[in-house]
Amino acid sequence: MNSPQQEWMVEAQGVHAWYGSSHVLHGIDVNIGRGETLGLLGRNGMGKSTLIRALLGHVSQREGHIVMFGQDVSRAKPHEVARLGVAYVPEGRGVFPNLSVRENLVMAARPGNDGRMVWTLDKVLATFPRLQERINNLGAQLSGGEQQMLSIGRALMTHPELIILDEATEGLAPLIVAEIWRVIGEIRQSGIATLIVDRDYRKVLANADRALVLQKGQVVLQGSAQEVSASDALSGFLGV
Repeated sequence: MNSPQQEWMVEAQGVHAWYGSSHVLHGIDVNIGRGETLGLLGRNGMGKSTLIRALLGHVSQREGHIVMFGQDVSRAKPHEVARLGVAYVPEGRGVFPNLSVRENLVMAARPGNDGRMVWTLDKVLATFPRLQERINNLGAQLSGGEQQMLSIGRALMTHPELIILDEATEGLAPLIVAEIWRVIGEIRQSGIATLIVDRDYRKVLANADRALVLQKGQVVLQGSAQEVSASDALSGFLGV
């Protein structure tokens, strides 16, 4: 149970979502506290990305009550959610191929809701030295790992209260994967709340405070990262 003092940044109750006639999410409840890292686990096709997209307003066919930072966003558009302080690093990375690394980063820069400007261009480049080396390269000229670093760096330059990482290490070389997890650790230490989806459930649980496990669009296991990790049911739900 959560303490009464817990301050939720995200409170979602009874979230349903459909793609056409396909009912994907079946009444999911999810909360994220300030500065908290929440891991979202489940096999492919169980509704993880759909839940993210529903929270962000990308799924038009949705029901449920969603509150972020005290504001009802149940019917909000994606740009309205973003303005509240939510950054999204999508599975497809979403870099602008015809803009340079510098342009991709600078175009997203804005102060946080409290006016802070911590994640400057210099700080992002110091965090991702590889981007410094590629600063004048176009997005289309970057490797997959470099594009992922750029996508995360761009999200950080919006000074979010919450950053959502959907399969941030998908298909990347082991050295790049290690680099991404290092940065995720830095983000966590900085106090930015994080929602992580990744196939490496061990890494997710090692870097999360709490975790939810989805199966067929429903929450089947939840608790602290330690509780979920120790659950005998976990391997069955993840198919490992």
